[in-house]
Amino acid sequence: MTYEETLEYLFRQLPMYQRQGKSAYKKDLTNTLALCEVLKNPHDKFKSIHIAGTNGKGSSAHMLASIFQEAGYKTGLYTSPHLKDFRERIRINGEVISKTSVVDFVKKYDEKFKSISPSFFEWTVALAFDSFAEEKVDIAIIETGLGGRLDSTNIINPEICLITNIGFDHMDMLGDTLTAIAGEKAGIIKKSVPVVVSNHSGEREVFKRKAEEMQAPIVFANEIEYIPKLASDLDGNYQRENIKGVYLTCQLAIQQGWKVSDEQLKKGLLNVKKNTNLRGRWDVLKERPLIIADTAHNKEGLSIALEQLLQLSHETLRFVIGFVKDKDIETVLQLFPKNATYYFCQANVPRALAVEDLKQIAERIGYKGSYYKTVNAAFNEAKKNQQNADIIYVGGSNFVVAEIL
Repeated sequence: MTYEETLEYLFRQLPMYQRQGKSAYKKDLTNTLALCEVLKNPHDKFKSIHIAGTNGKGSSAHMLASIFQEAGYKTGLYTSPHLKDFRERIRINGEVISKTSVVDFVKKYDEKFKSISPSFFEWTVALAFDSFAEEKVDIAIIETGLGGRLDSTNIINPEICLITNIGFDHMDMLGDTLTAIAGEKAGIIKKSVPVVVSNHSGEREVFKRKAEEMQAPIVFANEIEYIPKLASDLDGNYQRENIKGVYLTCQLAIQQGWKVSDEQLKKGLLNVKKNTNLRGRWDVLKERPLIIADTAHNKEGLSIALEQLLQLSHETLRFVIGFVKDKDIETVLQLFPKNATYYFCQANVPRALAVEDLKQIAERIGYKGSYYKTVNAAFNEAKKNQQNADIIYVGGSNFVVAEIL
């Protein structure tokens, strides 16, 4: 099979949460353990840092990878979802794995995995762990896909755990209270493994109890009196919180014997885009007139992004937005200002909310705009109408952003 045929096989034959939503979610680690047994347990052959959270875990993972790269370590990075290319999920020193690696892995293990019947995400985790072991990385930064306790990545025994924050997202799978969601995220905490919490989001006791149960030292970043003021090339006000958690994670790593200087830490934060090729986080596509693409897609993330957006000088705000259908669209949409111009659209994935349904919701709660069957049609219309003092913001969903990058 070619690379494209291999991906289509994975997407078609196996559940993929990114495309399908809840129906692809498996609440079990049995498959991942079985896959790794076939692979001779690659996850035991490299050191790692494990990251969970509602918002910020991807940015934090890329920051940490960049820092370890600057410190001279061969660094694996596993994140999800991808924006443009599946291989974005698995990187070594910032470079995506080869197409040949993906094709050869599926070809080699297709028959051996059939009796296990893994999901798309389980296939991907197995590929990542096998790649990191094969390439003998010094450390791998591993981001959970969904939740924590039962996430497919949660078979590793990391050096440090980082939990970024807690918010209302994926409630149909993780619980409908912050306490329940925090409990799922806290599930990555391992026995005697130190944990950093960037923002406990009011659920401090949940994390504290789990850490005590696992005899794991715990640090709450928002309770540390002094953390140096550090900058990153990742724009967006929400990165300030992520940087604090990343800084404390690095300090714990240094205590464990990892050699990371202050200068390497600073350079790592300032060179995230260069070192790891991260896209989609307050991504400025054009300076004048200003066009911003941002993957914030839930209440907590969008609240911060929109607050920052409204602080920018502008004549007209033009929003190119679409959503997935398993979100509380009405709550999220009402975060957006009414006095703006809207280009509502539908991304080309099964999970996308149909633009006809979005139209009904928007008009019911008082939002007016134009409606487009595709993201590019909406984006092109917004650019055609944009004046120099206007701002175009593209977002609402990873999938919307991915189609214009």
